Amino acid sequence: MAIFPFDIDATEDRARTGTLRTPRGDIRTPAFMPVGTAATVKGVYMDQVRQAGADIILGNTYHLMLRPGAERIAKLGGLHEFCRWDRPILTDSGGFQVWSLSKLRTMSEEGVEFRSHIDGSKHMLSPERSMQIQAELLGADICMQFDECTPFPASPDQARSSMELSLRWGERSLEAFGERPSQTLFAIVQGSVYPDLRAESAERSIRLGGYGGYAVGGLAVGEGHETMCDVLDATTPHLPAERPRYLMGVGKPIDLVEAVWRGIDMFDCVIPTRSGRHGQVWTDRGPYNIRRAEFAEDDSPLDASVDCPASRTYSKAYVHHLIRSGEMLGQMILSWHNIAYFEDLMRRIRVEIAGGTFGAFVVRFRQEWG
Repeated sequence: MAIFPFDIDATEDRARTGTLRTPRGDIRTPAFMPVGTAATVKGVYMDQVRQAGADIILGNTYHLMLRPGAERIAKLGGLHEFCRWDRPILTDSGGFQVWSLSKLRTMSEEGVEFRSHIDGSKHMLSPERSMQIQAELLGADICMQFDECTPFPASPDQARSSMELSLRWGERSLEAFGERPSQTLFAIVQGSVYPDLRAESAERSIRLGGYGGYAVGGLAVGEGHETMCDVLDATTPHLPAERPRYLMGVGKPIDLVEAVWRGIDMFDCVIPTRSGRHGQVWTDRGPYNIRRAEFAEDDSPLDASVDCPASRTYSKAYVHHLIRSGEMLGQMILSWHNIAYFEDLMRRIRVEIAGGTFGAFVVRFRQEWG
């Protein structure tokens, strides 16, 4: 498989900024990947996602395999052609979604048998099938090994058993992925909140060889911000410095800042668009809800500091009216602004690291946050 070049341009303590170079374009890191669950970043056009500054988006294996179907997407030219996104795409393995279907799934060494939440049809997702869907049918640039997302809380024995299963599935994922000169596969480090398990998972994944990057999975499942930071402190020192590190499913801006400080390079989360659909506007001080009565006559922009038409053009009063009226445009404006804000935060972080001032930025951000 391909091991994409990863140039680290500057470091400050454990934080770093660089470029992951893929055949479909460069990914500036630290990078935030908007989530395109069903081949769409909800509520925004792909052109708007590009304009906001995103170099890469995430596609969801579970949802796409069920609807419209991975084979159908392949017939239509693959995921890039299907959704008209010509830059890199990372796909998750489907493991998190089937893990969340606790009443609809049966797990075994082979994989996970589950019933569709859409129509009840039965499916089997294994490391081999996940690799086929991600790499062959969807055509993702970066694919993820098939893993089990360890539940939280988990006892040490439960966490070890889950970690061991993910390692075995990772080995099978590598074998099934095979030689793909323009695509790469990332490992997923598990181990719940236990430092020794996280270290062991990282070191054994590295020994398997062949991975183009390393993800930290099993977080953002209820453990809380401080515990997440502790897990990263215990994990990132064991990951190869020369390969990208990806924190899956995280998160709020304060989570991103703290994770970059601990050496993470890539993120994804549904927060920008999900919260936008519910009236939340993200800022450095935390989110505010545009539904509040205080904004009914506020003619100031959503956030003039963000270089985005949604952030600078529309007044709080106007978006307040749209959201309170149930108008779709209000949700679209907020989703667009929130993605632009998250991408702008990544841009500022890259500038601060390059200038050697990110440590001071982290202190200021902590003080301003919510």
